[in-house]
Amino acid sequence: MTVVTIIAMMLSSTRACQRYPRRGMLAGAWRRSRPMLLEREGPLEALLAAARSAAAGVGRTVLLEGEAGIGKTSLLQEFAVRAGEGCRVLWGWCEALFTPRPLGPLQDMARSLDPRVAVLLDEAATPERLFPALLNALQDAEGTTVLVFEDVHWADNATLDLVKYLGRRVSVLRTMMVLSTRSEEVGADHPLTHVRGDLQPASVTRIRLEPLSPGAVAVMAEQAGRSGADLHRITEGNPFFVSELLSSKEIESGQIPDSVRDAVWSRLSRLTAGEREVLEVMSIVPGSAEPGLIRALLGVDAEILVDQCVARGLLRRDSQGAVTFRHELARQATLDRLSPSLQRSLHAKVEAAISRLLTAQASALLSRRMHHAAGAGDGARVLELAPQAAAQASRMGAHREAASHLATALTYVAQAPPALAAQLYEDWAYEAGLVLLVYDEIIEARHRAIAIWRDLGRIDKVALNLRWLSRLHWRRGEGEQAEHFANEAVREAEGMPPGPELAMAYSTRSQLHMLHYRFDDAIDWGLRAITLADQLGEIETRVHALNNVGTALLFADRPGGRERLEEGLSLALDHGFHDHAARAYTNFAEYAVVSKDFALAERLLAEGIAFCSRHDLDSAAQYLLGRQAQLRMEQGRFREAETIAQGVMNLERLPVVMHLPALTVLGRVRVRLGQAGGTALLQQALQEGLPTGEPQRIIPVRLALTEAAWLAEDLDAGREQLGALAAMGLDTFSPWDVGELAVWWRRCGMPEALPVPKIRIIEARSAELRGDPSAAATEWTRLGLPYEAAIALMQVRGADAGTALASAVTMFEAIEARSAGALARKLAQRLGVAVQLPKARRGPYTAARHHPLGLTQTEQQVLALIAQGKSNKEIARSLSRSPRTIEHQVSAVLGKFNAANRMEVLLRIRGEPWLLSAARAPLSFET
Repeated sequence: MTVVTIIAMMLSSTRACQRYPRRGMLAGAWRRSRPMLLEREGPLEALLAAARSAAAGVGRTVLLEGEAGIGKTSLLQEFAVRAGEGCRVLWGWCEALFTPRPLGPLQDMARSLDPRVAVLLDEAATPERLFPALLNALQDAEGTTVLVFEDVHWADNATLDLVKYLGRRVSVLRTMMVLSTRSEEVGADHPLTHVRGDLQPASVTRIRLEPLSPGAVAVMAEQAGRSGADLHRITEGNPFFVSELLSSKEIESGQIPDSVRDAVWSRLSRLTAGEREVLEVMSIVPGSAEPGLIRALLGVDAEILVDQCVARGLLRRDSQGAVTFRHELARQATLDRLSPSLQRSLHAKVEAAISRLLTAQASALLSRRMHHAAGAGDGARVLELAPQAAAQASRMGAHREAASHLATALTYVAQAPPALAAQLYEDWAYEAGLVLLVYDEIIEARHRAIAIWRDLGRIDKVALNLRWLSRLHWRRGEGEQAEHFANEAVREAEGMPPGPELAMAYSTRSQLHMLHYRFDDAIDWGLRAITLADQLGEIETRVHALNNVGTALLFADRPGGRERLEEGLSLALDHGFHDHAARAYTNFAEYAVVSKDFALAERLLAEGIAFCSRHDLDSAAQYLLGRQAQLRMEQGRFREAETIAQGVMNLERLPVVMHLPALTVLGRVRVRLGQAGGTALLQQALQEGLPTGEPQRIIPVRLALTEAAWLAEDLDAGREQLGALAAMGLDTFSPWDVGELAVWWRRCGMPEALPVPKIRIIEARSAELRGDPSAAATEWTRLGLPYEAAIALMQVRGADAGTALASAVTMFEAIEARSAGALARKLAQRLGVAVQLPKARRGPYTAARHHPLGLTQTEQQVLALIAQGKSNKEIARSLSRSPRTIEHQVSAVLGKFNAANRMEVLLRIRGEPWLLSAARAPLSFET
């Protein structure tokens, strides 16, 4: 499949939505009077109950679903009437444009919501500025605010990001967010499905509207004074279809039309020529048309003709004077009457009119202009507008829409000057790379851009695209190609005067070397990047390279690594480079866990997880949680490690690399707990890690499988894993990996000696290797790793073996390490020292339980009440404590969560439910 093919497919899929009806308006779509709602008492009460909850300070998200014409908007309008004066209902629509407006619904409601939000929208502010401003506006608003997002199945990516952002925070606001969707438009792969899955179930109300019963249809027919014979069978109870058929005065019993389209066309045929022209012009405009646009399109008689159509119940006006069809089904039926040539002509007329009406809201109209330029087949106009519309969409976080705009432009790429053509391929590849999993087409687009830029002599652009090719192949696990293109990017960039592209090319080489544990090369290339970035004043490149160099120095056990990582993290935070900051947290925290610096690990993990939760960096947060699970495992807190790791693995659609730490921990702790399936999980982790070619994804898993085989006394399986590790070449191993490999090499009785590199191995490993396992156990205890200490004690032989094994068994039982405990008892029997061991415990016992964040029992009670939405005064009453005491305890909870406010605590609890469940009663386990 070529890039042109995939672009055509994208356009086809976006235009296809034009064939489907849009906004589900009134059940009696052609009648001016408010329709009677039938069989909607339950859904209406569910909406009112959600509003009452929001008024009490516990906001809700309502998912209102149903087929087109089922009466979703009718229900919402009735709800708005009954919601009461203290409830402000704001409406916004997603529209069936070829490429949706970024944040279209928010643009519709912004000026009624808050002037500050409206200003930021006019400036096309980034989500990092816009979303918090919206949140502040909702927090400051008086009374209850209801945000109605209509037709979210057509939402742009930025709107879906906004829905996710608000959906995670709505429960602590006096806000109700309603999302209306057509059930038939949302499949398993629809982006909205993923967003709905990310919403917190406890704060979501789901309402599905069903078709009317035969009895309800009969009531509607009786109200209209018509016969209801066969009406339910033909309409299948769809309120709009029923209303349309009943509204046709020519319909008699036995003469019911075959389709709603026929009913609409029949109605149109009885209109005046002027009225039909109004409807035909309006049908080309998805959504609503402003008064100025209507006058520009229809001339001086526009107002009179529109008023006539409104009076007939064909169109409706909103409070701002904008006009739209009563129902999208009617617009589509009207549009279908127009010939393709007339549609193109009208699209051109509308685009020209909008371009003449540009105001301070010009940026908000770009998507509409693009829609009509594409509909008109005006390639020159599309090539002019697409880059602007794409850039605006990208700034607002609507990357899928940006890619769609650029895909539209690429259908006219033959008309574009070479430089514009190359830029379109390059920009489409970037935007598509963020949201579309079409790597072949993205790679092809990069190659096309490279070919054109090379012909134009733009070597800087050639280098840039080569660097992106390296990144794309790395994502696909194609290490050889990634290396090739990274080298090519450097070679091309070095042929020019030193510039920003060369600096980032150097840093990309550094990153690849660091990920593959080629630390010398990573440091060398990274320092080159930093030197050049400093000469050029390129802060972001410096941040990227500092991360690479600092990580390489730390894992190579060389000085200066920590300082560089801290500087890179600080710069990323200061300059708002969220992704770079998350990457610094992950690398730094991973080093702290691996090097057994648990105090540093606790701090970095707490800060990093809080940061990622605050900025909705879900994948990075889950990666850090995997490292937190690893920390708890190392500390001997196996049950907490298992709970955290399982929580990460329960998430769907998490990238493989992001869940590998959790998967490895889950397998390892289940092996240690003596549970079934642990080894299978480790085998899965190995199969997922091998294609990456990165030692950090492979070495820990093979070592864990070695341990599992040793515990099962399957030394052949353990030796197989050790042989595979040795074959990787120890020169790329970190000192901690070499030390662990060396002790397992000895424990498994490998027949040949291990050629250990001349590097510093930590004392706990060195002591065992020089034949002093008791000293190793002492060092492990000092570091806070009870399991490792007990395993070391199992290696003691001679007169002290009985005492050592007794201590090991006691330690294993304290942390529920059943597999190792059982093996230690077997070993004692073989050595004839079983009499010195403590008696095996029988029956249930209570395992020591700690909160993952170190909360005291009282703080855990406070946390549970915070999760229920209780105020400080309510918590004080519930716990019979003074308000001042509770204020201190709430502050302590916030501090241990690294949270600035209660909302951030709630966000953490939703992403990490074990933080709340850990506050419950301790669990009992069988020995």
